[in-house]
Amino acid sequence: QVQLAESGGGLVQAGGSLRLSCAASGRTFRSYAMGWFRQAPGKEREFVAALIWSGGTTYYRDSVRGRFTISRDSAKITVYLQMNTLKPEDTAVYYCAARSTYYSGSYSPPDPGHYNYWGQGTQVTVSS
Repeated sequence: QVQLAESGGGLVQAGGSLRLSCAASGRTFRSYAMGWFRQAPGKEREFVAALIWSGGTTYYRDSVRGRFTISRDSAKITVYLQMNTLKPEDTAVYYCAARSTYYSGSYSPPDPGHYNYWGQGTQVTVSS
């Protein structure tokens, strides 16, 4: 059984920073890619950032590029999202997603259907 455990959400003022963590566990899990999505009230889930485990190629949505940084700790099978210069429009529940190496087919980072494991989500609230 593969589990993704997120942490690091909270309440922060605009302009502040938060770092989210997502640790993957499961004896058989081998990561191909891990990423972050977010969902604000009344809106669809949207892609934030992703990282391909081998090589470290990263992807970002335009609105967070330059403010957010995705990184990994391979030994801990953990992915991080450092969020700086936060804005009220970044307020959402942030979900960690993972794609294992045995998940077949092409990979499109922004497509939530291309991930086979999800975390429970962590709330990020940015006050103005």
